[in-house]
Amino acid sequence: MTNTDKSLAFEVSKADHAQTRVVSDSIPDHLASGQVLLKVDRFAFTSNNITYAMVGEAIGYWKFFPAEDGWGRIPASAFADVVRSNHPDVREGERLLGWFPMAHHLLIDAGAVNAHQIVDQAPHRADTAPVYRSYTRTATDAQYDAAFEDQHLLLYILFMTGFLVDDMIADNDFFGAEAFVIGSASSKTAIALAHQLHARGGGEVIGLTSPGNVAFVEGLPYYDKAVPYDDIESLANVPIVFIDHSGDGEVVSRLHRHFGDNVKYSCMVGMTHVGAAPRDSDLPGAEPAFFFAPGQVQKRSADWGAEGFQQHLGDAWQRFRGASVDWLNVKRATGKDAVERVYQDVLAGSAKPDEGHVLSMWE
Repeated sequence: MTNTDKSLAFEVSKADHAQTRVVSDSIPDHLASGQVLLKVDRFAFTSNNITYAMVGEAIGYWKFFPAEDGWGRIPASAFADVVRSNHPDVREGERLLGWFPMAHHLLIDAGAVNAHQIVDQAPHRADTAPVYRSYTRTATDAQYDAAFEDQHLLLYILFMTGFLVDDMIADNDFFGAEAFVIGSASSKTAIALAHQLHARGGGEVIGLTSPGNVAFVEGLPYYDKAVPYDDIESLANVPIVFIDHSGDGEVVSRLHRHFGDNVKYSCMVGMTHVGAAPRDSDLPGAEPAFFFAPGQVQKRSADWGAEGFQQHLGDAWQRFRGASVDWLNVKRATGKDAVERVYQDVLAGSAKPDEGHVLSMWE
């Protein structure tokens, strides 16, 4: 490769997420000591990625992969291969899993390299959560199975979030709730959470969804009930935990007013309803909070140890992964035009809930 080689990257406008572009980056002729060039093979794109754009400034997701002012590169779960390395412990041809831009390549400064992972120590990522700048070496990853790469991309990170939300709820004695109400129940993170809550037992699992997705949610074995948003007020007023993946302020406000002080805990995990109105202030019940997954990772890693955390997570993941083949329809597409099409579909909320998009910027 020479410095005239180019690498394409997909970007969105921070001011208007419907505005996108593809830019060309130069690939360096020589790598500095410790640098590793990764070729992004394919990545997953779901409504969770839209959430990253929506909260990019507040949570810091735009810091991962810097772009020109006013533009951002959305992080995506991806597999990549090492194509060049100037680190003695990272070999060319290795396959890694982690967070990448929707692009052809990513150049990292490899640090804290061990048998299981490589950490990017680039200065612009220094203050971001370690989970977002760590790259798993698939050769030593007990959770990796080449036959399930697409499922891993589409569901593993989302499942981890659902696993952590469920674990946090259980760790707080379910907040005294008798039921768990999940907003945007057809989203994959919500399905992962419902799977965990259903397996654990201890309360009714209720899915809130759009009328068009009621049949899909009802067909999943993890929900006890599927309710369209218009019917929130029909729900029995019992103590609940509310976990919202929609980010729809009207839905949140109506639910809090209906259940009142019976909302024992309320958190937002995602924002699938792009452009929805903000929630009202001074709502009854527990004050809604944003769930930050890395904090629960750190807590449980301290409680169980790093190996114990991975064991708990891995056992649950393998059960969910196996069950997903009954409802997940993987859709692959390649090239920048396909990435643009899928992005706009997911942004508009028109993607089908049973589909999972695995994309590549390579034609």
